[in-house]
Amino acid sequence: MGAKNQSSASASATEPKKRRRVGFSKIALSLTTLSLFNRLGADPGVEANACIKIYLVSSKEEVDAPDSCCIQPVDLNHFFEEDGKIYGYQGLKITVWLSSISFHAYADIAFESTSDGGKGITDLKSAIQSIFAENLVEKKEDFLETFSTECDYVQSIVLKAEILQQKAINGHNSDSIDLSKTYCSDVEVVRVVGTMPVGHLYSRLIPLVLLLVDGSNPIDITDPGWEILIIVQKKNDQEEGNPPILLGFAAMYRFYHYPDSLRLRLGQILVLPPYQHKGYGRCLLEVLNNVAISENIYDLTVEEPLDSLQHVRTCIDVQRLLVFEPIQQTLDSTVLRLKEENLSKKSQTCHFRPPPSAIEDVRKALKINKKQFLQCWEVLIYLGLDPVDKYMENFRTVISNRIRDDVIGKDSAAGKRLIEFPTDYDEAMAFAMFRSKNVEASVIESEESQAEQEQQLKQLIDERMKQIESIAQKVSPQRS
Repeated sequence: MGAKNQSSASASATEPKKRRRVGFSKIALSLTTLSLFNRLGADPGVEANACIKIYLVSSKEEVDAPDSCCIQPVDLNHFFEEDGKIYGYQGLKITVWLSSISFHAYADIAFESTSDGGKGITDLKSAIQSIFAENLVEKKEDFLETFSTECDYVQSIVLKAEILQQKAINGHNSDSIDLSKTYCSDVEVVRVVGTMPVGHLYSRLIPLVLLLVDGSNPIDITDPGWEILIIVQKKNDQEEGNPPILLGFAAMYRFYHYPDSLRLRLGQILVLPPYQHKGYGRCLLEVLNNVAISENIYDLTVEEPLDSLQHVRTCIDVQRLLVFEPIQQTLDSTVLRLKEENLSKKSQTCHFRPPPSAIEDVRKALKINKKQFLQCWEVLIYLGLDPVDKYMENFRTVISNRIRDDVIGKDSAAGKRLIEFPTDYDEAMAFAMFRSKNVEASVIESEESQAEQEQQLKQLIDERMKQIESIAQKVSPQRS
């Protein structure tokens, strides 16, 4: 799971210039190999995704081991050239080992030969350095040594941080959202604050963000508004030389809300691949909720959440709202109204949104913002319609009406039209909107586009219905 970060407060960090080291293995050259470029013409190049493998390892014994954890980056191509390809190499194979202990990396690069086939020879050093920066170690021997010399790195962070929560999690691979079961390992969530501590820690984590969070940008570590939560696993035999393991982290930002409060925004959250689907991401989100409530934050928001993150977040919030007494009477009356009315016979659009008083009660007590509460409200209504199949037509109408209002708007059929025209200022950005007097002609012209629009709306409605049903199954035992 993950969340993008592209706000003004999350521009790329300005760091002091340091000597960056890049590791390359010995290059295997075949002197008898004839250049294919000379025979075939232009160099077609090779996609970075096709020739690079990245492994996350927790010990030197896992390096070069066949069963090491291979992570799947969102996209390596955008680090190489404009078209995402590497040029000038034959038989190229790049293997990167990334330590989950100290987050140093070593790049093992091998190829048969190089030749300029018309597009030059890609500077692999710069490209790999753009991902791993100072974390990249030059020699393999030095990289292996970090497993012993920096084995206490995570522990050093934990000792200086503020403990927010200690919890027992089963740690088994499961999509379950229940965190209250067996006790195989102790999990601890701590908060790192301050420009220097946050900057040092985040500089180690940046490669994971770039590789695993789609569309994400590094946060501005010089901004004191940023804090980092890390979740670590403290093993029972830690005194015997097993330091805590970093399972994931979340970067959150505090910003001013008029007139005298603060808002809390989750900018990035990531659970390392070996530990995903085991409840650790949910644990981080629960701690964030607790922080927002205990510190009386105005509300908690999430910046561009990925679908997987939004799913877990909504599961958590729906469970909290199911036991939130101030909204129960309003929810019950809304469900009863939906059961008693036949929306298909209504000439006007009916809305079943919560009243402003309920929205404000939820924000004040649970710190759930309005947009998120409206998402949860639809799930709460669905859960109240028992048996839901009996009232499914009505419920789908409610979802359809809401999506139509959000996407098309209330004035969609009022004859408004948009046309583009060139200007001396910016031809690409020039347009005008006007209300057509001949509404009938406008409708005829747009029949084809309207049919396409209806198909797209149906797809959005179907997707939203699936989301609601999936969340309901997770939070309602009788539906599991």
